Amino acid sequence: MNAKRIFDIFLSLSSLPVVLPLLLVLAILVRLTSKGPALHWSKRVGKNNDPFSMPKLRTMHINTPQVATHLLGGDAQKHLTPIGGILRKLSLDELPQIYSILKGDMSFVGPRPALFNQDDLIELRTAKGIHKMKPGLTGWAQINGRDDIEIEEKVVLDTVYLDNLSLVFDLKIIFLTIARVISSKNVSH
Repeated sequence: MNAKRIFDIFLSLSSLPVVLPLLLVLAILVRLTSKGPALHWSKRVGKNNDPFSMPKLRTMHINTPQVATHLLGGDAQKHLTPIGGILRKLSLDELPQIYSILKGDMSFVGPRPALFNQDDLIELRTAKGIHKMKPGLTGWAQINGRDDIEIEEKVVLDTVYLDNLSLVFDLKIIFLTIARVISSKNVSH
């Protein structure tokens, strides 16, 4: 087991006493404010382009197309549940991904997992060797633009992360992620 995996397990287990009660409350709120399950299992592409199911708190109404939010265009807002915008703005919808980290499908830091149908992103990442890393809850591209950057720029930022892998860089990204979430910078909701 490498140091990154040990760090992921330690951080995941350490966060559970805070995350689990918060998740329970948020799951109840999701169920009370919209029809459908509290969790949405999103089809994603993981390490070596292997598919996996990633849990998120459901922020969209059931039967919303499984595409990147920006592809919904101006219709994105109408698909949000009553609390979906708040969950996304604060990135609380991502909390269930601690399960994917503990399971080993994801890491705390890495490129965000592509949707199964984001062929352009998957192709560019594969060409640069980014597909060999586990996807992350957050990453260098996340804190440098998130929803506001083009796919090509995401891949450039993911490549910077790949070329500079280290625990110190991961800690910097985690710290900057917290700062971005608090400021709600570059988040679509």
